[in-house]
Amino acid sequence: MELNLHRLWIFMQVVEHQGFSAAARELYMSQPSVSNQVRRLEQSLHVPLIDRSGVRATPTAEGEVLAAYGKRVFLLAEEAVAAVRQVSGLVTGRLLVGGSTTVGTYLLPSLLARYRAAHPGIECDIYVGNNEAVQERLLSGEIGVAVVAGNPHATQLVAETILDERLVLVAPPAHPLAAHGTGGGGIAPEALAGERFLLREPGSQTRELQEKVLTDWGLDGAARGDVWGPEAVKQCVSAGLGLALISEHAVDVDVRAGTLAVLPVRPAPRARPISLVRRRDRLLSPAESAFTALLRSQRGWPPHGQAARGPLEAPAAVPAAWRGLAE
Repeated sequence: MELNLHRLWIFMQVVEHQGFSAAARELYMSQPSVSNQVRRLEQSLHVPLIDRSGVRATPTAEGEVLAAYGKRVFLLAEEAVAAVRQVSGLVTGRLLVGGSTTVGTYLLPSLLARYRAAHPGIECDIYVGNNEAVQERLLSGEIGVAVVAGNPHATQLVAETILDERLVLVAPPAHPLAAHGTGGGGIAPEALAGERFLLREPGSQTRELQEKVLTDWGLDGAARGDVWGPEAVKQCVSAGLGLALISEHAVDVDVRAGTLAVLPVRPAPRARPISLVRRRDRLLSPAESAFTALLRSQRGWPPHGQAARGPLEAPAAVPAAWRGLAE
């Protein structure tokens, strides 16, 4: 029995897009042609692979097994291409980097701008999601490298600490406790007992750290609300819906502009690592290897909104808005 890789790829598209018509559009083929190729694959294996009885095309039990192996087959093919390109050097290619929400929003764009300046022939894309979503794509092989807050727990992944950052507690500038940010004194956690705290969505590493900090401050019973993503959190804080523990780099511009205020609570939250993550068993492409080298040369976070620096220029230090607050 021979397994036709072309038909396997077509089958994989049907599974991914949950239908023959959607797969046909993705493959620039006619729907009957896609159906015929999948049927011939089923005939060669002597088993049904697609359940056609419902509104959507779904894999049978046999189809799920084949799809899992098919994904591994095509990931291995991508690694083979990467190995060949490793010999010829870094001239053209594509780089897809994953980033947890804060990192993907406030670190990766300027970093990839520097990368493009050094390697203009490489197309760069960013996938941004919470830590859980990024880890899933790393494990499935959809992403080769990622930069995330914290350290992932999956044993198939290897993490390397590159930078660190802290969470700071922010409030609207008119909040009664905001004056403490300019007076040099710290705020005791007990003073926050009546406040409402806005937390990131479940699956976010920031959410895990927010909950730990509130526990450390003795505020487990404080009123809480869930908000998806750092930008939405900032808008909710500005609107007076609550206070939020958020990355110092996510609010640097807002604090400078006077739209948010940092409350210097003592003790301050501990720093968390920013990690470069990849699969242990995956060969990095030349584009990915060049990106990891650039990331390892980074000495600090670039100011949010700063234009791209040249590839040899020194990165920025800790944002000025936080000097003295994390000590």
